[in-house]
Amino acid sequence: MSEIQIPERSAENIARLYSISLDSVTVIDTIAAKSSINDEDKDEVKRNVEHLEGMKAEVKPDGTTSIWTSEDFTSIDAAIISGKNLIA
Repeated sequence: MSEIQIPERSAENIARLYSISLDSVTVIDTIAAKSSINDEDKDEVKRNVEHLEGMKAEVKPDGTTSIWTSEDFTSIDAAIISGKNLIA
């Protein structure tokens, strides 16, 4: 079997992935602002935290270099921490 070659991501694709990640931040922040959360909310937070962690881990085809350049991960990191606290 031959190895699958993953193409380099375009700047537009990276920007889109970052924007999608910020959508997950909004979901987590919205649920965190509720006075109480149910199991469905916790499941949604868990999925979004996993999504954010996966997005942060995205690498170039070399398998080691991050795709991210100058993106600000402050809100993403805060949402991951907040989300993990909500589902703990």
